[in-house]
Amino acid sequence: MPIASYEQYCEMLDRAKKEKFAYPAINITSVTTINAALKGFADAKSDGIIQVSTGGGQFASGLSQKDMVLGAIVLADACRTLAENYDVLIALHTDHCHPNKVDGFLRPLIEETAKRRAEGRPNLFNSHMFDGSELSTTENMKQSKELLELCAPNEIILEVETGVVGGEEDGHDTSGVAKDKLYTTPEDMLEVYETLNPVGGRYMLAATFGNVHGVYKPGNVKLTPTILRDGQKAITDKYGADAALDLVFHGGSGSELSDIHETLDYGVVKMNVDTDTQYAFTRPIVDHMMTNYEGVLKIEGEVGNKKVYDPRSYMKKAEENMAARIERSCADLKSTGTSILSGAVAA
Repeated sequence: MPIASYEQYCEMLDRAKKEKFAYPAINITSVTTINAALKGFADAKSDGIIQVSTGGGQFASGLSQKDMVLGAIVLADACRTLAENYDVLIALHTDHCHPNKVDGFLRPLIEETAKRRAEGRPNLFNSHMFDGSELSTTENMKQSKELLELCAPNEIILEVETGVVGGEEDGHDTSGVAKDKLYTTPEDMLEVYETLNPVGGRYMLAATFGNVHGVYKPGNVKLTPTILRDGQKAITDKYGADAALDLVFHGGSGSELSDIHETLDYGVVKMNVDTDTQYAFTRPIVDHMMTNYEGVLKIEGEVGNKKVYDPRSYMKKAEENMAARIERSCADLKSTGTSILSGAVAA
């Protein structure tokens, strides 16, 4: 099945909010990780979101190029080709883009979509994320509004963020941020609605409620999901039930499942999954190397064992394990068996 159209993506998000589940959003960096994501979603019979970060795009372009736009285009086009062979819908998204990279990443990708649409071709990406959380809320929303005005005519959904997700991701370290910045306020969420809603395009909000990027033992990440509830209430009390925002959950590694499920009640429709899938991908490779140490290396003049140093022998294991972790994420977020294409009804 092709990558989701704008209408299908909107239907995915509407259905998730109505039926109280969320889609895992999986970061990819290569054809192998794309295949793992597609397999994981297909095995779960769940639609899903595949996303590319600035660092992921740079990596995919190769060491001699280090071009985040080129790499993102290559990955998106590969996703589109490979997704044709699956029976679930996939939306393509770009992850955290900070203000200093907007001109070098987001704008060129939006321009590429506009060019493709003029040629009668589908969008390059379905949605983009602008992470203006390092700015004041007012400046964040000013820049978010400008980007939404570019996205809306091209049927691109914009994801924005208020507050700061702690920890470190893709080279952006917020570990020194004051604790009060880790929590979005109802006033912040109201400002997002009042700034972006008049534009007319569709958008999502990554509101922070104690989220932290990285990997932590269960119980170490202290979330306050009621922040999302209170923010939604501030909006709907003033503008009505239909004004409730589509919310995104970042930094969920180490979160209690009960906290994750509570966020679904408050409008979370997308949850980023990267740290856990990185580990799931790498773990079987490490096991392969340690188990086949004398085969993957030419020790003391020996010739090694081509069957075990052939990259395909361990990359297949990595793909399989990452796919299984994605299938588990679908179960955790209650999206299993909900694909629009299957006509399934969420449990």
